[in-house]
Amino acid sequence: MSIYDTLNEPQRDAVLHTDGPLLILAGAGSGKTRVLTHRIAYLIEELGVNPWNILAITFTNKAAGEMRQRVDNLVGFGSESIWVSTFHSMCVRILRRFIDRLGYDSRFTIYDTDDQKTLMKAVCKKVDIDTKQFKERMLLSVISSAKNEMILPEEFELNAGGDFAQLKIAKVYREYEAQLKANNALDFDDLLVKTVQLLQTQPDVRENYQERFRYIMVDEYQDTNTVQFKLVRLLAGKYRNLCVVGDDDQSIYKFRGANIRNILDFEKEYPDAKVIKLEQNYRSTGNILNAANGVISNNKGRKDKTLWTANGEGEKIGLRQFDTAYDEAEFIAEDIKKEVRDGASYNDNAVLYRTNAQSRLLEEKFIAMNIPYKIVGGINFYARREIKDILAYLKTVDNGQDDLSVRRIINVPKRGIGLTTINRIQEAADERGISFYEALLAPEMIPGVGRSASKLDSFAALIEYFKGQAEKESLTDLLNEILDMTGYTQNLEADDEIDAESRLQNIEELLNKAAAYEEDCEDRDEKATLSGFLEEVALVADIDSLEEDQDYVVLMTLHSAKGLEFPHVYLAGMEDGLFPSYMTITGDDPEELEEERRLCYVGITRAEQKLTLTCARKRMVRGETQYNRISRFVSEIPQELLDTGSRKRTYLSEDAGTGKNTDGNGLYSGGRSATAGSSRSRAYASKKPYTALTKGSQLTAQKSDSLAYGAGDRVRHVKFGEGTVLDIKEGGRDFEVTVEFDTAGVRKMFAMFAKLVKI
Repeated sequence: MSIYDTLNEPQRDAVLHTDGPLLILAGAGSGKTRVLTHRIAYLIEELGVNPWNILAITFTNKAAGEMRQRVDNLVGFGSESIWVSTFHSMCVRILRRFIDRLGYDSRFTIYDTDDQKTLMKAVCKKVDIDTKQFKERMLLSVISSAKNEMILPEEFELNAGGDFAQLKIAKVYREYEAQLKANNALDFDDLLVKTVQLLQTQPDVRENYQERFRYIMVDEYQDTNTVQFKLVRLLAGKYRNLCVVGDDDQSIYKFRGANIRNILDFEKEYPDAKVIKLEQNYRSTGNILNAANGVISNNKGRKDKTLWTANGEGEKIGLRQFDTAYDEAEFIAEDIKKEVRDGASYNDNAVLYRTNAQSRLLEEKFIAMNIPYKIVGGINFYARREIKDILAYLKTVDNGQDDLSVRRIINVPKRGIGLTTINRIQEAADERGISFYEALLAPEMIPGVGRSASKLDSFAALIEYFKGQAEKESLTDLLNEILDMTGYTQNLEADDEIDAESRLQNIEELLNKAAAYEEDCEDRDEKATLSGFLEEVALVADIDSLEEDQDYVVLMTLHSAKGLEFPHVYLAGMEDGLFPSYMTITGDDPEELEEERRLCYVGITRAEQKLTLTCARKRMVRGETQYNRISRFVSEIPQELLDTGSRKRTYLSEDAGTGKNTDGNGLYSGGRSATAGSSRSRAYASKKPYTALTKGSQLTAQKSDSLAYGAGDRVRHVKFGEGTVLDIKEGGRDFEVTVEFDTAGVRKMFAMFAKLVKI
């Protein structure tokens, strides 16, 4: 029996179609990686394609590693010649060879997010930008969006026209790029942009890679941005044997620049493209898939497909509504404990939520109940202070033009080189048009340095010594020498800070990483280099660090969960105003709501056997008690698929006295009763909602004798729009009014500050 006989019919069609453009619409859990790996095997074994001529692109290192392993198992000899990599890794490999054509040195540094922030601070200072008006994070976001669309500083400035703010940002963008160039550094967006520029402007380089990559496969195509689309189109321009795999229903990275039109318009770009749908799901139960289909079918901007499975119906979808967010967290913790007592492992469970802030209550409950957990998306190992310091030493040794790295370590550990001296070096470097490091090599040429000259000499001599050692020593020996000769380790050992021990352990872990890198290079028969190590470190993603063999509950945002699967998934905070967000609900862009719905679809389809949806009637957000309806996404799930527990309770929006449910969901509270709750929840419920007061408002605002509206009246609020008054309570200082707003849910507020107008 052939390996291709194990595939279902659409999978087999996708494997056997090798010539010309191919779009594989692969639903969640439909075996797309299996199709891609079998397709590679078919090209090599059956069609005799040279492995050297195959390129497979994925989005994460983890996915690339898995694909590489599966290809090796299927193909065996010769598979190492196939390029299986992420977009960024592929671009780095190309740029290391040819970036000198664009005026950069091949030993360029890759800046991470922290490096970019540091550089942006310096840029804003240099071009005199008010960072209260133009936040550094906002400036970096705008520049990143421009690069994702291949809009360079000159074009950005032209597009700004006479817009004052845009012209200011254009000025920052221009200086930011100039500083990157001066530091011989690229940010992550540059890795893609510079590669596209290289292929566009250098015909011989383009021809070289087009000839090399005769068969190209791109995974997660729905997540590509404009610059990635251009890159793929350039590489596939000659042979057009381009296979893209994706699911438009899982396009959730618009905020990162992903363009869903790339997958929706693939057939417009390639009119002769063949389209194959993979709709059989091998991951989840029938009920989970029917719930997902029910939600996503409400989106208009999508390709038509319906997931199905032969796995059986499975359990119904659990739905539990609680009085407070505390009760919600308590239920999830208790339910996981019960599952573990019944024989499950902790790592069978994942709790997914819309925003990172939701993790706090869950963490508190997990700690109290001794439930091991890990938050995915915390501080990245490589973003920790001590790791950044050591990597800055390595970057300085590798690329002396990287001013950021040199400035970071010039006084770490402390050498008595103050900020005034550092600023004078920078000024001297700017005046002479040289790098910071080049300036400090001749401190006698810098005015005002004085007694610090000998200290600068010592530092420069140390770096020059390390540069010489880097040519002769292994990476781990170099690292150990840096740690020893700089006194970094001794300094930490003498430190009495609470976290000193854990910081030393982190450094040990970095040494382990360096040793593992050297071993990997040896296995691949490649030379281990300092540049190669720094490149590998720069391209590591948070999600890649998820250890599957460890027994803990995973807590993560819905965005982080993409591509993963778990036996039991909890979707927490399923409330309008939270998921979908208030901004999405009140905004006038229907595409934003469709993006949120795709995110919900991704969350549902992470579950293999069990799915539990939870929500709270009230939750504290930014110091204000919010009363929210159950998420509209829950109401889109067919009611017969939901298990709401033994206690049924109509929702808060039920009109007192009529029994009419104004939400239309008919959804209910489970677990503990909302009126009983825990002592914590009762305390929580008794808190008065926070109401923001403007300066001096307590002095000027006076309680009215009566209000112009009563219970049942329609009113308008300046922020929340129109709604119906549910209740009015008379307090000593003011009337407390409860209003159910059409879009913002139920809110409590004081009448004198709410300024409600009867309509």
